[in-house]
Amino acid sequence: MTDLHWLPTIADWRQRLRALPADPATAWENAVVLANARLNFVLTNSLDETIRRVLPAGPEALATKKVRLAVLGSSTLTHLLPAIRVAGLRRGIWVDTYENDYGQYLQELSDTDSPLHAFKPTAVLVALDAYHLTAGVTAAMDADTADAALTEMGDRLREVWRLAREAFRCPIIQQAALPVHLSLLGNNEHRLPGSRAWLLTRLNAAIRDMADAEGIDVLAVDDRACRDGVGRWHDAALWHRSKQEVSPTAGPLYGDLVGRWLAAKQGRSFKCLVLDLDNTVWGGVIGDDGLEGIVLGQGSPLGEAYAAFQEYARELSRRGVILAVCSKNDEANALEPFEKHPDMVLKRADIASFVANWSNKADNIRAIAQELNIGLDALCFIDDNPFERNLVRQELPMVAVPEVSDDPTGYPLALSDAGYFEALSVTDEDRERTSQYQGNKARDALKAAVTDLPSYLRGLEMALIWRRFDKLGLQRIVQLINKSNQFNLTTRRYTDEDILALMSDPRAFGLQLRLTDRFGDNGIIAIIIGRMQADQDLYIDTWLMSCRVLGRQVEPTTLNLIAQQAANLGARRLIGEYIPTKKNAMVREHYARLGFTVMQTDDTGGNRNILDLAAFTPAKTFIHVVEG
Repeated sequence: MTDLHWLPTIADWRQRLRALPADPATAWENAVVLANARLNFVLTNSLDETIRRVLPAGPEALATKKVRLAVLGSSTLTHLLPAIRVAGLRRGIWVDTYENDYGQYLQELSDTDSPLHAFKPTAVLVALDAYHLTAGVTAAMDADTADAALTEMGDRLREVWRLAREAFRCPIIQQAALPVHLSLLGNNEHRLPGSRAWLLTRLNAAIRDMADAEGIDVLAVDDRACRDGVGRWHDAALWHRSKQEVSPTAGPLYGDLVGRWLAAKQGRSFKCLVLDLDNTVWGGVIGDDGLEGIVLGQGSPLGEAYAAFQEYARELSRRGVILAVCSKNDEANALEPFEKHPDMVLKRADIASFVANWSNKADNIRAIAQELNIGLDALCFIDDNPFERNLVRQELPMVAVPEVSDDPTGYPLALSDAGYFEALSVTDEDRERTSQYQGNKARDALKAAVTDLPSYLRGLEMALIWRRFDKLGLQRIVQLINKSNQFNLTTRRYTDEDILALMSDPRAFGLQLRLTDRFGDNGIIAIIIGRMQADQDLYIDTWLMSCRVLGRQVEPTTLNLIAQQAANLGARRLIGEYIPTKKNAMVREHYARLGFTVMQTDDTGGNRNILDLAAFTPAKTFIHVVEG
């Protein structure tokens, strides 16, 4: 299934495409809607051509960062570039692309005067075709010779990564080898060392090991081809005629795989799965059919399918996706299966936000986002009812709404194939996310029980545990830097290499802050980067924080820590800058509230602030500070 089956069909899509040039001011927003439709290769190219004509340089102001993607390969890739650009559009990201001259990827990487270097990519996709990778491999090879060939393939890829990393210091994604070679031995192909088909299987395993070791991401087209069938991805006739390894019909899905990686790099993956209940999580209507009448679990194929969907949702939760419920029901009825049905896989404790009432679902989804303190564009809503799906799409176009039928067997597939929850790694904080939200409810209960804020804060028994940046926390540090948008003063994005370089800089520091209290561990809640300037001022390059800990005195406590670290480096003053984006207006006055003096403002709403350390008095808070 190489079509984008999880996206809806828009009946008047072509008419709306033709209308795009009429109003350039709204062209981008309308094009994003059109990109979120079930597009084939032809429609994808038409949309890309139109939006590039209407907005040649892209919109001026975006909540996302524009991407310059270099696609480096050994085969013809031109036909895939529109799909990559439209996949970025689908996620609100403007993508410019560059393709090396045919077969010249290594030469252009090595030549600093090449068009590739002039393009200055901010991301690199390495897409080497299977024929190129296995050139010279023959069935006559013995095991040692085949092993040597595999080693040489790995060394070749590492050299490409090295050149790209040194030249551009940007994220790199390596395309896995597409399994296009035919078997020579059959079921026991692994017993023929020189089999190109078997060597590609070994190479793909090696690519993943090398990528993990070197901080490279993987474009898993081999997994997709295994799911969809290689014939849907590769057409031998097209290869011989035009050296297109990936068939044009698979282009939209290929582009989407790349697009979801680009989105994940910007923290644009969805964070929360919002579940309808009746005929989505179980069969039937709990208010009408009662506990004994709903279809769930062993005893019927349909009941098993609903249980399987619940299990998939629970597994998503265990890797860090927040689960919420949005149901038109009396709350007591909606809760009853969670509490009493023996075949319920999901339990009430798995649900971070439970909303069941008779309000419209768009309003309830807004309430869920507010309760969880996340953006609406972080929510994915699944519902069997087409009316509810269309209502949410119309009222909340930023919410992902997969197109599903009334057959629950397709629900896990729709969520998986759509890649809404694409992630580049999983941290301990991800695994503990649901319990962190449950802890927030307990904190809110304490806050409601006390009569004043100081008593509440004292009762939390908070500890701020700080550590310098280290390799152990590298994944989480980079993850937070690249996905935090609201409480983020400068919204700078950094790669693994950037953070490693900062760790070795004696005139800079990076701090990772964890907050614990009597209700549990909030995980890493803040990242600070400070850099000494030539005039002995300490510039706060990055200050980002989780919104879920706002109002608990974390901000002044963190400033105390920054001032201490700056003084250790011999700094005289702190310089704090606010660079506005569409999402971080909440921290516009952050430095002023902490006692900084505003030095300057600009037309965009940004500001630059100063704090004299000689006159600074650390704030007294109810947070105990500990070095981890």
